This record gives sequence, C-alpha cells and structure tokens, in this order.
Amino acid sequence: MSLLRLENITKRFGGLVAVDDVSLEIQEGELIAIVGPNGAGKTTLFNIISGVFLPEEGRVFFQDKDITELPAYKRAPLGLGRTFQIPRPFSSASVRENVAIGAMFGTLAGKVTVDESLEIADHYIDLVGLQDHRNKAAGTLTPVEKKLMEIARALAMKPKLLLMDEAMAGMNPKDIDEMVQFLLRLKEEEKMSIIAMVEHIMRAVAGLAERVMVMHQGAKFVDAPTKEALSDPKVVEVYLGHSKGE
Repeated sequence: MSLLRLENITKRFGGLVAVDDVSLEIQEGELIAIVGPNGAGKTTLFNIISGVFLPEEGRVFFQDKDITELPAYKRAPLGLGRTFQIPRPFSSASVRENVAIGAMFGTLAGKVTVDESLEIADHYIDLVGLQDHRNKAAGTLTPVEKKLMEIARALAMKPKLLLMDEAMAGMNPKDIDEMVQFLLRLKEEEKMSIIAMVEHIMRAVAGLAERVMVMHQGAKFVDAPTKEALSDPKVVEVYLGHSKGE
C-alpha cells in the first residue's frame, strides 16, 4: 500500500493549466524532491496534496483512502503535515504556543490536553535548536528561525507525510547542509515520509532525496532516482535553462 497516490491530477486557473495530468506514488519512509523552474506547477501540486486546492480532474489517495474532496483541516489529523515557503506564525504568540498548535490539530487532535501539547512543543523546539527562543514572540524571530519554528510546528502534528515548501530558501550553504542532515535524521527517527519542494538548490536535492520528480509546464517531466534524474540532459536543459555542455 502506498502512503500517497495521485492519479491523473489536473488543476486549471481560468485558461491556464497549472497541473497537467500528474500521477505520483509515495511509499512509507520515502524522501523525494519535487523540482522544476518557476511556474512549473510545484506549489499548485503541493496545495492539491495538502487540500488548499481541489483538482478539476484526478484523485488523491492517502493510505488508500480517497481524500480528493477533503479540506486541509480534515487532512491534517490523517497525518499530512506541511510547511510554507513564507512562514505564517501567530506573531504575538510565543514560539512554544505556535508549535503547540501543531500538536492540537495534527494526528493527536482531540487526544491531547493543552499542557500535553506544550510538552510536545518543547520536544520539537529542542529538536530544531530553538530552545533559547521558546518564550519569545514568534514575530520577533529572524526569517531562518521562523522557518525552523514552522518545521517544529509541522513535526508536532506527528505527520506520516511531511510536505516541505522551500524550507531551505534563503539559507547559506552551511545552513543548507545542516538542514539536509537534520531532515535525513528526522526521516529515520520520526519514521515519516518527506516530500521536499526545492527550486534551485542542487546541493540540497543531491544530498537529500532518494528520488526526484521534475515538473515542467505543469506536467511530470521526469520521475527517477536522484542521480539518474540530475544527470539527464533533458532535465539539465529544462531545469537550468541550458544544455550540459554550455
């Protein structure tokens, strides 16, 4: 049984086909990257998986359950967690309170008290290295710290599948390398699958993903093991805008 299965997903905005007949399967414990140039349809596909958008055509299955019509708030308790490219904290609430919200509305929704949610928050705040900021207002964090808090909040949801939207954008190479190692460790320790959407950070894709799906003009262009995908001349041309020899 696959963890996530997309069958012939199509999404249109007016006359624009943002996602064009995309099928994809994710197995439990798999870590894949979705890459492609700006406008390739990656964010729209993420929004369909997480329930922000509903597709015009195709079906979405999670652990063989058809969730195509479920809104995002009903997908979270099933085990779908997500971070956003631009973090969206409750700015006046503390870091601890922001992360605890993830515990309250994830797979433990209705099963944990507020105090228990705060204890879960403490664990994940420590895990991402924000222990010195736990009582600060979330709005006072730096952009990188907000990204780490958002990851902690998603992890507090105890997801089976974590969708990471440009989690490493704006980071320097050292931070990127540390984030890659953190995510690899996380996948093993938390026993979760991860789909990471990455635009132009090849070191992250190469170090992180077991498999890469390349999107181009809304369609699935290549879906292959990482080394094979990144050495494909067609991928280099589409992804980087020139042939490998240039």
